[in-house]
Amino acid sequence: MRSVTRLFSLAALALLAVAASPAPAAADLTAFIGISPSPASHGATGLAIGGGFLIVAFEFEYSHLGDDIEDRAPSLTTASGNVLVQTPVPISGWQFYGTLGGGGYRERLDLRQETHVETNLGGGAKFTVAGPFRLRFDYRIFSLMGSPLQSKVHRFYAGANLAF
Repeated sequence: MRSVTRLFSLAALALLAVAASPAPAAADLTAFIGISPSPASHGATGLAIGGGFLIVAFEFEYSHLGDDIEDRAPSLTTASGNVLVQTPVPISGWQFYGTLGGGGYRERLDLRQETHVETNLGGGAKFTVAGPFRLRFDYRIFSLMGSPLQSKVHRFYAGANLAF
């Protein structure tokens, strides 16, 4: 009976050691271009760098939406930290994710400027092209605090992604 208890204890300890060991971290870098349809269509550019584990990842993103004076669409620069929850492995080359984050923003139009905090919510997918090269497609809704001209901003982007 003692040997069975000892064997069970060793097996449980080995299982605990495997479960507690961290999964290898992975990182990626994305350069993107996109569009915001709100309040009028204007272009976006940006850069995101992130890393994480099997299902949870973290990223830092910098983005700039250009202004459109004629349509009264302000420029918007954001810097945010985000948490991503993603599929652990690609499904037919696609890795899907949802994201939630926040940071700061600066909105400008003519001489008017607002700087405050923002939150964002969105999702997307990364498609493996070959090796570490992927395409990334993303949609976000930004909620701008303070007194912005546009309190909700939608952004779609496509980007080149390098996993390392």
